[in-house]
Amino acid sequence: MTLTLNMIWDAQQALSGIARRTPLDPAPRLGKGVYIKAENLQLTGAFKLRGAYNKIRSLTPEEAGRGVVACSAGNHAQGIALSASKLGIRSVICMPAGAPISKVEATKGYGAEVVLVPGVYDDAAREAERLVAEEGYTFAHPFNDPLVIAGQGTIGLEILEQLPEVDQVVVPIGGGGLIAGVAFAIKHLKPDCRVVGVQAAGAPSMYLSLQEGRPAELSGVSTIADGIAVKRPGDLTFELCRKYVDEVVTVSEDEIASAILALMEEQKTVAEGAGATPVAACMFGEVPTEGRKTVCVVSGGNVDVTTLSRVITKGLSKAGRLVELTTKVADKPGSLLQMLQVVSDSGANIISVSHNREDKETDVAACIVTLVLETRDQRHVENLCRELTAHGYLMR
Repeated sequence: MTLTLNMIWDAQQALSGIARRTPLDPAPRLGKGVYIKAENLQLTGAFKLRGAYNKIRSLTPEEAGRGVVACSAGNHAQGIALSASKLGIRSVICMPAGAPISKVEATKGYGAEVVLVPGVYDDAAREAERLVAEEGYTFAHPFNDPLVIAGQGTIGLEILEQLPEVDQVVVPIGGGGLIAGVAFAIKHLKPDCRVVGVQAAGAPSMYLSLQEGRPAELSGVSTIADGIAVKRPGDLTFELCRKYVDEVVTVSEDEIASAILALMEEQKTVAEGAGATPVAACMFGEVPTEGRKTVCVVSGGNVDVTTLSRVITKGLSKAGRLVELTTKVADKPGSLLQMLQVVSDSGANIISVSHNREDKETDVAACIVTLVLETRDQRHVENLCRELTAHGYLMR
């Protein structure tokens, strides 16, 4: 089956009343000319419902009768589970054992049977293939399927309807289904609009594949953006990206964390790691936005609360608003108070103080002090360090 623009239009019609038409809002504090396409507000909390429903609704009666199996880190799982339940079809979802608990429980809540598989997405995919061979299920691939890609392409249609003057669309990439559909739709309807993909630096499978000219498989992936932690892109999505995507960039873990924090503070939007990658790329200059109306597709908001807590801490650290400093002070009365007075006078807020006399590298007349502080920004941290150094406290 070959992807066509008519397939995307058909998917848009089929999704009417099933998937939400998500808002597209300006986000000037995240970058000049930046807009947010809020797929985190989609039913199931992510864009995946679009492609999942388009796939499930297209099954033959025989295929539907056998039931479906899918593999997913969480968002495709929920999309398949909800779609199958709506259509009265049994669904089995293979998920990486490390998938966020919230995504696992949500998938079960939508009516699917969940099989947890040790490893990452690609390991779950192999287990799904085994179940297809042994049990006869119909396999619903999360990205390397024209019907799934067509469903995701409806986001491209919506962006052009909501912001006809758009100059640039920035999209997360895992396996490539989302950006393949969005790029296909946009390049056929507005060829001069740039489409840029973003991957986590710890899972750059499409980035490297495009450099090598063929789908490349990574030996491993490591990123807080679990939704795009894919070792190998699809053959179909790779070809579509090579033809229709203008550029692919990568962002670091700290940049992703900062983007999640910025979306919460500036847009009152909760995004998971994958969904925040386009914003990270714009915030840190990987994708220039000056003079371009730029839409960042925030692909999902299904982030585990405990993970979110750690991400916020990482984002605060990256922004210079939470810092840990270690120095040496004389081991005599009043020394610690004098140092803390310097910190207080700088305007930093002290979260915790650790006072250690037993450090092996320190002489007996001194002790090591570690401070965790709330600060305003990186400049504030630099000024504080200079002030402490000027008073004789050397930073470790």
